[in-house]
Amino acid sequence: MKFLFVLLGMFAIASTCVRMEFDAAPSFNVIDYGAKGNGQTDDSQAFLKAWKDTCDASHGTSTLVIPKGKTFMLQPVLFRGPCKPSIVNIKLKGTIVAPNNTKAWKLPKSTRKAWIRFRHITGLNIHGGGQIDGQGAPWWNRYADSEINRPTALHFRECNNLILKGLTHINSPKNHISINNCNGSLISKLHIIAPDESPNTDGIDISRSSNIVVKNSKMETGDDCIAINHGSNFISIIGVFCGPGHGISIGSLGKNGAHQTVEEIYVRNCTFNRTTNGARIKTWIGGQGYARKITFKDIILMEATNPVIIDQQYNPYDSVHAVRVSDVSYHNVKGTSSSKHAIKLHCDKTIGCTNIVLNGINITTITGEKTYASCKNVKGVCASCIPHVPCLSHE
Repeated sequence: MKFLFVLLGMFAIASTCVRMEFDAAPSFNVIDYGAKGNGQTDDSQAFLKAWKDTCDASHGTSTLVIPKGKTFMLQPVLFRGPCKPSIVNIKLKGTIVAPNNTKAWKLPKSTRKAWIRFRHITGLNIHGGGQIDGQGAPWWNRYADSEINRPTALHFRECNNLILKGLTHINSPKNHISINNCNGSLISKLHIIAPDESPNTDGIDISRSSNIVVKNSKMETGDDCIAINHGSNFISIIGVFCGPGHGISIGSLGKNGAHQTVEEIYVRNCTFNRTTNGARIKTWIGGQGYARKITFKDIILMEATNPVIIDQQYNPYDSVHAVRVSDVSYHNVKGTSSSKHAIKLHCDKTIGCTNIVLNGINITTITGEKTYASCKNVKGVCASCIPHVPCLSHE
């Protein structure tokens, strides 16, 4: 029956596409609105005018066209919905660049610091094979120790049924992509690039969002390839190549005693190449809430420093609260570690971590030295584990 529903859905989509083709859905090219595309002129107003007509089109679908062979410089812009069409396409074939020095940016003081923002748009589909260049180096040099002053490159808020695919995204001042308060997103075939020494240049940060799929993408950044933060659930990450960077992280959660939650996270068929961490869960001392029902499966490690890590910033003293970590499984995690300390399960003594399952773990070093595991306040089981995990029951 489920398969029948899937087929019916596919036919419905196909018939919709046919109707769209015959109805000649409108498209709006930014060049027709005065965009120069020379990489120097501020094309922001032309983009916003083209967006207004795209968003207001009286049709089931409409398309904003950013043509190939041109480079468009944009100041911080907000593309706001809701829109009249049920599907809004942005066909990004050219290149979008940010201002090339920090003083040239015109960041509004009253809003979240972000470069390109999309808000309250249902059915947004961004594709086309183009490139987004945040020109972040001046920001890294000037504000290396301050996340507050650096803008996110691409920010989605309240954008349900979002599709983002086939783009290259480079050198964001801070994190490259933020997904916030979104439900139902498919993110695929992205290539995200920033130098491994660039500070806090996460690939994708997800918060307060659900039913998100990130798949078949390559992320080479200076921080987390993907970070899953408070309020996120039913997140699937499949076929992601990560490295350099800090791995795929759940959290951090519970900063300054906050109550924060993450659950139903599924990470499968991912590769960590010389990353600082592999599969990581991180919480703050004194935090509240939970991280639960998390699965890492079919993971390949290539000289990762901390391949498997739960870090609750272990507190040797009594604390009032802790984020509860439970129902976490690692299946078929194999490859090499650049450190002999391959598995770290360090949980807060207040609650500890429960139902932690390791199955089919084989982590060695590139030098042939024996790896080892450490754990504190953990309950669970381990089957076929190299290295041996002393605190877990063994099948």
